[in-house]
Amino acid sequence: MDIALLIARLFLGLGLAAHGAQKLFGWFGGGGVNKTGEFFVKLGWNQGRFFAAGAGLGEFGGGVLVALGFLGPVGPALMILVMLVAALTVHIHNGFFQTSSGWEMPMLYAAGALLLAFTGSGAYSLDHFLGLDWYASSRWSWMAVAAAVILALINVMLRRAPKAAGA
Repeated sequence: MDIALLIARLFLGLGLAAHGAQKLFGWFGGGGVNKTGEFFVKLGWNQGRFFAAGAGLGEFGGGVLVALGFLGPVGPALMILVMLVAALTVHIHNGFFQTSSGWEMPMLYAAGALLLAFTGSGAYSLDHFLGLDWYASSRWSWMAVAAAVILALINVMLRRAPKAAGA
């Protein structure tokens, strides 16, 4: 089980951290905060750079925390927050499948993060090494996941309706 958790944490965490690095630093073909911020303005957020930086930090920071197995459910909650916002604002109108930019991929990341929030990071984690296994309790996980969902919904409500192309 601990090896499976390590593999899941590395794939999910480093995969999402790479997406965050695209937004924050322009790595891996990403646009960095400026270009991603312009995209966020088109999506309906007035402060595009601010929300792009927030999304990038959530993806990068949450992904790194998950990959390291550090701070229990905090990393998975950050992943859930940004993936729920992405699914509800960018992908939901495109159907399910990733091939049409649907909500499949962000929700797979969110589902994996949810699983890790409640299973804990396992023996091959910084939490275990530092004696922070208690932090992966069901109580902390429920609080972190609930906070992530509430913050995601608030984030979605903060945006205005995006302008139609050519308008």
